[in-house]
Amino acid sequence: MAIEPVTVLPEVMPRIAPRLQARSSILSDYWTLTKPDVNFLIAVTVFAGFCLARPSGFRDVPFVRLFHTLLGTSLISSGCGALNQFIERRFDTLMRRTARRPLATGRITPFNALWFGISLSAAGAIYLAFMVNLLASLLAVLTLAVYLAVYTPLKRKTALCTLIGAFPGAVPPLIGWAAASGRLSSGAWILYAMLFLWQFPHFMSIAWMYRDDYDRAGYLILPQGRRRHRCMTWQCLLPTLALVPLCWTPAALGETGRVYAVSASLLSLAFFCGSTRLVLRRSNAAARQLLHSSIIYLPAVFILMVVDKK
Repeated sequence: MAIEPVTVLPEVMPRIAPRLQARSSILSDYWTLTKPDVNFLIAVTVFAGFCLARPSGFRDVPFVRLFHTLLGTSLISSGCGALNQFIERRFDTLMRRTARRPLATGRITPFNALWFGISLSAAGAIYLAFMVNLLASLLAVLTLAVYLAVYTPLKRKTALCTLIGAFPGAVPPLIGWAAASGRLSSGAWILYAMLFLWQFPHFMSIAWMYRDDYDRAGYLILPQGRRRHRCMTWQCLLPTLALVPLCWTPAALGETGRVYAVSASLLSLAFFCGSTRLVLRRSNAAARQLLHSSIIYLPAVFILMVVDKK
């Protein structure tokens, strides 16, 4: 028997499409709230710390435990990103760089963002404690607490906030190391030192590009007046210069081979040259180039260390 063609779909689709689009937009906003670009760099450093803590490096990695470590850390770092945007929501509206964030535009309510951040952070801490170990969970919780309770409010009080924030910001490789070995040895602190120094030129490049934005919102990432140039100069040059010999330490200790030693040295020298360019030119273009260099430098050096581990 012949069946008449169904003609309901064209009538239903106009009603379904806006709903799907709205749901997709909401999911995208919550995804933005987690700061996925920051989480990627955190995941790379946690991964490197985990692999380098193993006797045979990547060849000796228990992948299930590594998965639990990365998932738990990503949950708590995502929650931290959401809570950071909750705290700074009023100031984000004053900056062109952040004015389109979900909280600044009202696409997500402060209440929902608060509970989203708390839920992710709590889930990540509990997950790490039960699925990995207590030390990794405590390090992650300590990082979140210092970042939110100390570094975030200090951004509006003193230019020393970058120095203070670099201490919790360098913890991710320690989390990976603790997750893999249950303790922190000298190798973990070398990774910590590298990430600690890397943060200064990275944040200075952002601060210089958006210095007018920061001034408008009342942030003191860079001090006012003549001290501004001096602050940017020292925080760019000294850390990148220190990274050149520091990157040799794993090779000098016999932990990595020549491939890492040569490649990391070249990358560190290029990073230092990028910082020097910003100091001399003081332009947004030079700052943007340094920012891109920093995003390439960190994952490259850490992955090279993992690949060339003896």
